[in-house]
Amino acid sequence: MSSFAADIIGFVGSFFIVAAFAYSNVTKAMNVLLFNILNLIGAALLTISLTVNFNLPTMVLEIIWMAIATFGIAKALIERRKNNAAKQ
Repeated sequence: MSSFAADIIGFVGSFFIVAAFAYSNVTKAMNVLLFNILNLIGAALLTISLTVNFNLPTMVLEIIWMAIATFGIAKALIERRKNNAAKQ
């Protein structure tokens, strides 16, 4: 992958993370699943770009960011499943 392509992928990843942050600050009722999915996609794209333009501290940050987002997604899905079971 070229450095330019990696930069574009990184910019798209940054957009997803910034969009999630903006969403969390403007919404009245946050969709936690959406918030974490946007963060996971953003961190994954940034991680891809970092395989070309490597920076260890940022790579560690993105891996941790993905782990937290994955935990948030799992937690949101479990909560959704519990709420659906309670409604039935």
